[in-house]
Amino acid sequence: MIRKEIVAMLLAGGQGSRLGVLTQNIAKPAVLYGGKYRIIDFTLSNCINSGIDSVGILTQYQPLALNNHIGIGKPWDLDRMSGGVTILSPYMRTEKGEWYSGTADAVYQNIHYVDSLSAKYVIILSGDHIYKMDYSKMLDYHKKNNADATISVIEVPWEEASRYGIMSTQEDDRIFEFEEKPANPKSRLASMGIYIFTWDLLREYLILDHSQSSSHHDFGKNIIPAMLAHDRRLFAYKFDGYWRDVGTIDAYWSSNMNLTERVPDFNLFDPYWKIYTPNPVYPPHFIGDNGKVEKSIVAEGCMIYGTVRRSVIFPGVTINENTVIEDSIIMSEALIGSNVEIYNTIIGETSVIGNNVKCGVGEFAESTFNPKVYYTNTTVIGSNTVVPNNTVIGKNVVIDNYITPHDYETNNIPSGGYVMKGGGAE
Repeated sequence: MIRKEIVAMLLAGGQGSRLGVLTQNIAKPAVLYGGKYRIIDFTLSNCINSGIDSVGILTQYQPLALNNHIGIGKPWDLDRMSGGVTILSPYMRTEKGEWYSGTADAVYQNIHYVDSLSAKYVIILSGDHIYKMDYSKMLDYHKKNNADATISVIEVPWEEASRYGIMSTQEDDRIFEFEEKPANPKSRLASMGIYIFTWDLLREYLILDHSQSSSHHDFGKNIIPAMLAHDRRLFAYKFDGYWRDVGTIDAYWSSNMNLTERVPDFNLFDPYWKIYTPNPVYPPHFIGDNGKVEKSIVAEGCMIYGTVRRSVIFPGVTINENTVIEDSIIMSEALIGSNVEIYNTIIGETSVIGNNVKCGVGEFAESTFNPKVYYTNTTVIGSNTVVPNNTVIGKNVVIDNYITPHDYETNNIPSGGYVMKGGGAE
């Protein structure tokens, strides 16, 4: 029988609707990040760097790109006969099948997976955060406190605390109260969505929670409050490194831009804590005689004939002459024409920007498409999309995936406007 001290359950099924067109066709953990990675790479790398070699990845929404990326887990040394990486999707059982209806339900539906590994502990992780963390230290802390559950927390500013699950603790860091997104927070200790549970006890709570039809079947809303109500031993594990939830356009853009500034405590190239990812074969990047790169990340296979400043450029991108890219994210295999100006823009994979295009210009205006998702200066252009020659695009504009020149009603898209499949331009 396989016996593992700790098993990771990595929640990677979220839709990521706040990332708009970036997650329209792929799960949030599969979104590209940092010039060569996908968001999930950070959590997977943390696992193997922490000595956790059994990882169940719970997928649901648009899993194809994510599944292809993970494969058999070879880049993370998780292609193992004993443990390794296992994709756990919703499936038909004898009586019925159903989608995961919450974070706790996703783990409940895969109780047999953890049982099969005879794990004593289970760590619950999210696949959509950017950070480096040694989970083995958190496990040592869990054991030392003889805890039933340990929740990793980070101090956030008071003005942001109402966006998170907030812990109140005693002097010994034992949790006595947990509030999900409180209007008037009593503490700045925010849950990072990283939990270690003693498995036998969590198993009982998952089964109990499943039987309650009124439950949201969620760790933050149901499992943790139930444990506190029963006076279980819950402890807060304080983390003080770089951690970002990149679940919004603004957070995603800002976190990528942080990388061009060499953020303290977050070195993507640390040889002692590597971030692993599949490495497609590309030639070295090339910078032409008139090309110029300043404070940017430029991946392999790029051809730079223009100017790039404070930007993140993924593999295989071509940027032609007399073009300026500033404060932008250009994803893999995109083609940028000549005499182009691009500011504060995210451009999806394999998209083509024609000649004499200006993007991210003018003054900010509220989105006329979806102001809850698009609300900053950043313009977002989806993947596999063409922007025709001589087009002018303002700030806070969204252009859908798979847009062709025939989808444009005008070559002047004002700030706050959009071009959507079947929706024309506005």
